[in-house]
Amino acid sequence: MAKHQSGNGVQRKDSRSLAEHERSSLDSDSGLNGLANTEIQTDKYGFIGGAQQNSGENDNLPPEVLRQREAKWLDMLNSWDKWMAKKHKKVKLRCQKGIPPSLRGRAWLYLSGGKVKKEQNQGKFQELDIQPGDPMWLDVIEKDLHRQFPFHEMFVARGGHGQQDLFRVLKAYTLHRPEEGYCQAQAPIAAVLLMHMPAEDAFWGLVQICEKYLPGYYSTGLEAIQLDGEILFALLKRVSLVAYRHLKKHKIDPVLYMTEWFMCAFSRTLPWSSVLRVWDMFFCEGVKIIFRVGLVLLKCMLGTNEKLKLYQGQYETMELLRSIEPRYMLETFLMQEVIELPVSERDIEKEHISQLRRWKESRGELHCKSPPRMHGAKAIMAAEPPSRQDLKQNPTIIVDLPQASESHAEEEKKTKKRKNKKKNDTNNISPLNPYSLQSDSLSPESQHLHKDTLLLGSNQSLSSAEHDTYL
Repeated sequence: MAKHQSGNGVQRKDSRSLAEHERSSLDSDSGLNGLANTEIQTDKYGFIGGAQQNSGENDNLPPEVLRQREAKWLDMLNSWDKWMAKKHKKVKLRCQKGIPPSLRGRAWLYLSGGKVKKEQNQGKFQELDIQPGDPMWLDVIEKDLHRQFPFHEMFVARGGHGQQDLFRVLKAYTLHRPEEGYCQAQAPIAAVLLMHMPAEDAFWGLVQICEKYLPGYYSTGLEAIQLDGEILFALLKRVSLVAYRHLKKHKIDPVLYMTEWFMCAFSRTLPWSSVLRVWDMFFCEGVKIIFRVGLVLLKCMLGTNEKLKLYQGQYETMELLRSIEPRYMLETFLMQEVIELPVSERDIEKEHISQLRRWKESRGELHCKSPPRMHGAKAIMAAEPPSRQDLKQNPTIIVDLPQASESHAEEEKKTKKRKNKKKNDTNNISPLNPYSLQSDSLSPESQHLHKDTLLLGSNQSLSSAEHDTYL
């Protein structure tokens, strides 16, 4: 496993690799994006095929439940600092239940601290976006664009808007952190973010993941991911002694099976509904969620002696871990197992100290000095307290309403007062209403329509979509 600069990345070389399969399938049909809508069956996540396309079975929340959750999340986002300070457990619980699709992108940006970074660095992304960039990295990024979720409607077309935005985000990061440059595993991370938010927001989300959640993962030498592999293996001894002994017996190094899992945050491994739920919790609780998912999969696949009788050997075991049974990756099963697994931030940090000491004894000092890891949204906010202005929500849907010097309610009150006065003065002969948009001068049908128009500027308009949007 090496930095992409030397020609290696997280992509597996075996013929069963998801990315290889999808790429070979699409190379012969680069015009997929131009087909008629009736010929392409797109799932609710935007996939038109491939291993991560959603079957649509038993995974839809009742509309009334979804609306209730959207209203709760809108309330939290409007008072984010108060919720994080006083009701963080409630935020955590709601992330475990799943963030509403229409608000997922915005919630991820708030949870990660990307919203604050963006507000504190106004114009930074635009400044990076117009710079030419390092030709070495640009060439590598260009070659990787078509490999990222080629069965997703956003990235299916070569040179389409999705690939263009992905190029912009990755190029901007190489300029933002020239000492790190580009690592192949950053591409799927950025692509997932772009499915839920505009390019500038995705850039700051990527910055937070690389610098706060997974520091050092994408640096030259990949020392941080190797260290976390040892931490994962040590934690596995507590979670599943059978699996631990089997991997140790066959001398299977953790980096052989967990590198893509961790560096891509399982975005290239799990069904898409499970990916989104894992990311919801990951942004809230930090890297412990990634560790828990890995431990659950290892326990399920290697946790019984009966299973291991069929996989006596390094090759057989690696093949098993490359083709995880679908039942263990299902959203409902996996989320429950992850939530219940007793692995905390303290456990990870304690093991990190122990493994770091062993690393220094056997290999010397780390060459890459990464910043300390932040375990989730609360830790990030505590380390860099935001101002209320940084958390202020910018309107994403703007409706042009008739210009008036006073609000509709005030105008209506004044009109009624004038009408009552006129009635008293002219023996109940009321004049024509000069305010043509007032409800008393409209038909019942028009009144209802006008009322709905005024509501367009409210929070209701922000939670109307059931699928992932650029809100």
